[in-house]
Amino acid sequence: MEFREVKRTKQALSKETCIEILKNEKRGVLAVTGDGGYPYPVPLNHYYCEEDGKLYFHSGKTGHKIDALMADAKAAFCVTDGGEATPGAWSLYFNSVIVFGRVEFITDYGEICRISRLLSLKFTDDEAYIAREIEKFGKNTALFALTPEHITGKRVHEE
Repeated sequence: MEFREVKRTKQALSKETCIEILKNEKRGVLAVTGDGGYPYPVPLNHYYCEEDGKLYFHSGKTGHKIDALMADAKAAFCVTDGGEATPGAWSLYFNSVIVFGRVEFITDYGEICRISRLLSLKFTDDEAYIAREIEKFGKNTALFALTPEHITGKRVHEE
């Protein structure tokens, strides 16, 4: 498949900037093909792994999102940064990144725990708390990775 590039090229972000946003922002929206072919967007925490270039997500093992991904591995993930206010105006400048790719489920329990820990470190550095949460919920955690096929980003000025 050939993916579209940003139409307004002056607003396009470099791949490096897109990666920095994916690494630093804590949340985004994963869009999958849901029931009846309707898009199903769901907000999720994520972890971007520099070593393999994949985005990782954790979840419960059942539900609409899991069913949708089992039926069709294609997904898109959108992240925006916090933006910057325009002085003296209501409008905002912000950066957005969209990742298109395919999802694979990770079943190795050690890897589920490792990635869950790395994802948790985006929110807290309390290692004892993270260990307790993984011990408590790890066996009931689904972990999946989005392998990027296309990453695009742009600087947006809402007016």
